[in-house]
Amino acid sequence: MTVSASPGFRFIFRHPAHFIAFGGGLGLAPVVPGTFGTLLALPMYHWLAPRVEGWAFLVLVMALFWVGVWAAAVTGRALGVADHGGMVWDETVAFLLVLFFVPVTGYWQAFAFLVFRLFDILKPPPIRYYDRMLKNGFGVMWDDLIAAGYTLLVMAAVYSLMS
Repeated sequence: MTVSASPGFRFIFRHPAHFIAFGGGLGLAPVVPGTFGTLLALPMYHWLAPRVEGWAFLVLVMALFWVGVWAAAVTGRALGVADHGGMVWDETVAFLLVLFFVPVTGYWQAFAFLVFRLFDILKPPPIRYYDRMLKNGFGVMWDDLIAAGYTLLVMAAVYSLMS
């Protein structure tokens, strides 16, 4: 069953996949929902990081990625739009990965946030290719993971220049 392209709280509470894909409702933001989805990673990271070992954090991010594949697929089918702009779990998970590798200071995390959002919005190759070609839950999650990889490359380059 396809719903309107402008879902509301009723829609996201109709199925756990919708709630996850829409970042608990942050994806309903009337402007820049992807930015709100990215910001969701900050409190998640700061709550999780002190509580789990590094390897467990990475395993958790991998699990959250696959949960996102499922949630995006279910939600995309329900909406009739493979990658609806309100589905922000992809940004959340990808930025969690970035935060794992970035120094835990406000400046580094803010810079990482800006770089990640830039890559997510501009979608340089091959991000744009995967965004266009993979119209399923995996595709929704994958292009943001590549943006996270680009972000980490930039962060490593900047960090090495400053050292």
